[in-house]
Amino acid sequence: MRVKAIVIRILLQLAHDKRTIGLMILAPILVLTLMSCIFDGSNYHPKIGVINAPISIVNKLEDNDAKIIRYTENDAYYALSLSEVDAIINFENGIPKITLEGSDPSKSQAVIKLVQNATQQLASIAAKPDITYLYGYENMSSFDNFGPILIGFFVFFFVFLVAGVSFLGERTSGTLERILSTPLRRWEIVLGYLLGFGVFTIIQSALIAWYSINVLNIMMIGSFPLVILVTILTAMVALSIGTFISAFANNELQMIQFIPIIVVPQVFFSGLFDLSTMSTWLQSFGHFMPLWYSADALRNIMIRGKGWSDISFDVLILLLICIFFMVLNILALKKYRKI
Repeated sequence: MRVKAIVIRILLQLAHDKRTIGLMILAPILVLTLMSCIFDGSNYHPKIGVINAPISIVNKLEDNDAKIIRYTENDAYYALSLSEVDAIINFENGIPKITLEGSDPSKSQAVIKLVQNATQQLASIAAKPDITYLYGYENMSSFDNFGPILIGFFVFFFVFLVAGVSFLGERTSGTLERILSTPLRRWEIVLGYLLGFGVFTIIQSALIAWYSINVLNIMMIGSFPLVILVTILTAMVALSIGTFISAFANNELQMIQFIPIIVVPQVFFSGLFDLSTMSTWLQSFGHFMPLWYSADALRNIMIRGKGWSDISFDVLILLLICIFFMVLNILALKKYRKI
């Protein structure tokens, strides 16, 4: 009977907590749906730019499901520098010279295999392809490829979780209510909390970036200060989102239950999975995810060695997202105090 009483109490408690029940049902359905859409996507088809290519080799490449684009030499290498194609094949004196974009080892290997298969089928092309890399190198590991994405993800995940739970504790303990009773305005309270937590997020971001590059030896070609800048902005975005989401949680369990809804979808669109194999409508969701911009900037810096002009757009978007959620945080405090 005593066990029965505990069971009944738990069931009644859950029955009155509709938010927890909703998250328990909605979160796994959302994640499973996203996984289904991603893993049921089309196969990867390499995009190859060709210069002075014989029609026979073009036909063979297309027969092997490659997407072929003809370029002039200058346009070809410009497109490659923007990562619009996976490789450039330039035929000089009948010898295929392959320049790989190189930032993704799996795509590089797919292009090499496809070109080798195509040339072996043509007796007129007996020369072995000459292969060079624009970014990366021949034995580049998958960890070098995914490392920049993982740096952004772990910074975002832990800051989101810690900030959300900490701010929730401020609210449930009555500390926030006491602060709201002072003459401080809502924007001052939000800015104070974000800057206060922000000091620790800056330290965390710098430490994670330094450890990943100097201890784990993740590939690093570009500027370390730019890596720090992007990771700090990623942390501030996570901080502003975490504090905002905590306004809709009544306890730590509910805060944790937001992870599959807020964090997990961003993993799918951050670059860990090839977005080009997804449906077009699904790819567009990636542009609404902060981690997409964080990962894009970090890959450009660490793998491609690019500078401020190439990451400024990503930085601007991250900054705007942070400001947007800061405003939402100020509005969320209205339910506690109007001014």
